[in-house]
Amino acid sequence: MSLQTFRYAASGGGNTLLGLLVYYISYKFIFSEKNFHFGFYAFKGHIAALILSFCVTFPVGFFMSKYVVFSDSNMRGRIQLFRYLMICLFNLALNYILLKILVEKFHVYPVIAQVITICIVVVFSYVAQRNFSFKITADNEETKE
Repeated sequence: MSLQTFRYAASGGGNTLLGLLVYYISYKFIFSEKNFHFGFYAFKGHIAALILSFCVTFPVGFFMSKYVVFSDSNMRGRIQLFRYLMICLFNLALNYILLKILVEKFHVYPVIAQVITICIVVVFSYVAQRNFSFKITADNEETKE
């Protein structure tokens, strides 16, 4: 296993555990497994917990990826952030769809459904982050700031 893969597994695993912990606490205790009315829209508890978890893990994940895992990337920070955001939003949408299917169609307990979706999303995320958000470029246009 390469050092980069180990770093990704360690920091990504820690961020994933943080996200799962935030998801569990917010689903069980903040939203009390009920709908959360957000003015014009009501989120089901498992979706509200997903959004809160995303808000916590997005900045943590970006900084870990930029400074620990893919520190050899020579792309500008703002480009990395934009690309990281695009992939994270795709991951969030994928996570949302999988949660809706598992929880609302197959009646899987939301925390278990979240663990299942995490396993699927993590594989896509590593490949996308390595080859898109934090790739090493050959040209000088995207060098580090």
